[in-house]
Amino acid sequence: MAATLEYALASQERVLTALRQSQTAVVDVVGTWAKAVENASPDIPAIPVAAAMPSMDELVTNTYEFAGKMLEAQRQFTAELVAAAAPAIKTTPVEVPTA
Repeated sequence: MAATLEYALASQERVLTALRQSQTAVVDVVGTWAKAVENASPDIPAIPVAAAMPSMDELVTNTYEFAGKMLEAQRQFTAELVAAAAPAIKTTPVEVPTA
């Protein structure tokens, strides 16, 4: 694997680790806040049409499944585009000097 790709993969992993840590911190804070105010707010009367609406979990799941399908379609398109353009892209391999 090329050193540049290794560096990119390591950088991506660091970004994902930082993202997960910050997401965990936010979830913890929101959970603590929700427990603290749970009994402080009055009960809200049910809205009749709300039963016909999808739940928040369903909305999140549906949205991310769609986003995943869109991302996969874009990945496939990009792979096909690169393959289609390959005959026109002429590159000469460069030897990397060894130390």
